[in-house]
Order: sequence, then C-alpha cells, then structure tokens
Amino acid sequence: MKTITIILTDGPYISEYGEIGCKIASQALRMSHVNIFLYLDAVHMAHRGHKPSLFAEVGRLLSDLAERGARVRACARCSAARGYLAGEDGICPDFYQGIKITSLYDLAGMIEESDRVIALSG
Repeated sequence: MKTITIILTDGPYISEYGEIGCKIASQALRMSHVNIFLYLDAVHMAHRGHKPSLFAEVGRLLSDLAERGARVRACARCSAARGYLAGEDGICPDFYQGIKITSLYDLAGMIEESDRVIALSG
C-alpha cells in the first residue's frame, strides 16, 4: 500500500490549509497510509477547546483521521515553544486524542517512507 505524508505549517485560522489537508487525508485513507505532520504554528491545530465560528475545528478533524488510521504527529520543539508539553509517550493533555508530539526525526522517516509528500504552507 502506498503512503502519503501531509505537512502543515500554518496556524489554525491563518488559512484553510488545515481543513484542506484533512480533506485530502480523508480521501487518501481509502487507498493508502497517511501521515500528517504539524510544524511551526500548525501545532496549535491539535489543541482542544477551539470553538471557531467560520472555520472547521481542525483538531477534531485530525483526531478523527487518527482514529481512522492516519498517523498524526506534532513537532516537539514547535510544541514546547508554544507551551505544549508531552509525557514520554508523546501524549499531550492539551491535544486531541490520537495526536502525538514527536521529533523532526519522525518527520524525516515519514518523508523517506512516502510515495508522495504534500506541504501546505503559507
């Protein structure tokens, strides 16, 4: 089975890239493995408690994708710089279920194993 990796860098309400990435991932899960990596301000998408009025709640969409089998990861350094800390298991209590904090080395592995990489960035 093929693998696709989607890299998101924009914060949750800067653009619609988060929602677009989730739509791509949702369709891709029907025929391939899917990795999603949250980098820079995109780590804010994983934070529980957003109540957007005009945008989709991307964190919930990411959690749903993780439940369906997508591997959703957030950059450790980016997360820590923004106040999100994880335990040794990579789980952050502020994040939606299924989204783990990990290092950039994990992103490198995702890219290496992928047949296609999509970077959505402003």
